[in-house]
Amino acid sequence: MPLTETLARVDADLAVGRVPVARQRLRGLVSSFPDDLTVRRRLGEVYRLYGDPAEAGRWMYLEEDRDAAETSAFEARYRTAPQRMRALAWQGPESRAATAFARERLAAVRAECSDAMGRPVDWDSVPSAERADGRNSAVADSLAGAGCLLAVLAFLAIWVNGLVALFD
Repeated sequence: MPLTETLARVDADLAVGRVPVARQRLRGLVSSFPDDLTVRRRLGEVYRLYGDPAEAGRWMYLEEDRDAAETSAFEARYRTAPQRMRALAWQGPESRAATAFARERLAAVRAECSDAMGRPVDWDSVPSAERADGRNSAVADSLAGAGCLLAVLAFLAIWVNGLVALFD
């Protein structure tokens, strides 16, 4: 469905109070048109209707006239640069952004993420949240290893017990 037709349906949904349907349509549009700042703004406005300042800040993050409280709520929810980079759901280079402010914000987030990762990153290969800060992945890897070791030891104990019972 074309962008203009979907936006018209969003307007119709909002006019009759179907805010969740409008939000879902706009989320789909952001996925299909990640560099369209108008769609992002509309989604931010819908989240504002929901009373969710963090999500409103997320989708208004690339707008110069964004609300400072919403931006702070977004940055508090997505604390690390890799988390913010994933949350923004941008695709392609910053040069595709329609405004200079959006290009600057995107470049700043990408640079901050590159610093945090210790290597250059781009918008098409955003690091996963688990691997971005290393702390969660180290604990998860240790627990997974301990669980596998425990499973192998339990299997061996049952096997040895069966052998002993067989020859008794």
